[in-house]
Amino acid sequence: MIDLSPTSIRHSFDRAAADYDEAAVLQRTVADELVSRFQWLRIAPATVLDVGTGTGYALPALRQHFRHSRIWACDISPGMVKRATSRRGFWRPVLLWASDGQTLPLPAGSVDCLYSNLAIQWMDPVRAFAEFRRVLRPHGVLMFSTFGPDTLTELRAAWAQVDDRPHVHNFVDMHDLGDLLLAAGFADPVLDVERYTLTYDAPGKALRDLKRIGAHNAHQARFAGLTGKARYRRFIDSYETFRRDGRLPLTYEVVYGQAWVGASGAPGPAVRSGRPTIPIKPL
Repeated sequence: MIDLSPTSIRHSFDRAAADYDEAAVLQRTVADELVSRFQWLRIAPATVLDVGTGTGYALPALRQHFRHSRIWACDISPGMVKRATSRRGFWRPVLLWASDGQTLPLPAGSVDCLYSNLAIQWMDPVRAFAEFRRVLRPHGVLMFSTFGPDTLTELRAAWAQVDDRPHVHNFVDMHDLGDLLLAAGFADPVLDVERYTLTYDAPGKALRDLKRIGAHNAHQARFAGLTGKARYRRFIDSYETFRRDGRLPLTYEVVYGQAWVGASGAPGPAVRSGRPTIPIKPL
């Protein structure tokens, strides 16, 4: 289980909303790849839900691919939702709201296709998969991406030379994600990994980009005080040892996943009751 602070995550993305699109190069690349994978599936979903939509980058592509589907989207950050609704044209036929992906305000079995790009790493995957399974109908499909444990290895190694506090999240391994999907009641999970490396000419630019996409340290056990000049200098010196050909790398391991709900629609693990719901009319 990943011990993260939802409040810290929400605030980080609220602060990042204004500059997010300019810095989210990797997020757009992965979103495009994830949407492209729908071409291999023969599905005609009545309802598609984008969990963790951010500023709504994927919504035009989802609308184009699923022309006859209802498109819903949500994000934990009200600031991101506001940014998404400011996009021109495409967002108007989309039902968009702010909520945690682990407690979706939807009735059980109300979604045919659930898409989630680089959002699950900010959730407890046990709770997230159970909730995704709850809202999906029989024959429904989950298509997602998330970060694997080799993400930001350079920063993790550099901070390890400074202290033993968590400065980078403990991302979940692909094989463990597959086990969690099965435990949540999904069938036929298929997962694969791709690695991407962004490079920078200065450490400050790398760290600034992380801040601009809202990737703050939200671990409950993070160091709550100021870093201090001496500790920060030791971190930078250690990070500099990774410089190659004049550039500093930031490595991302991206896990792509797909899983189905069986024909029987047998419920997954129980989730807590009492959540607010958006009433959905029967088809």
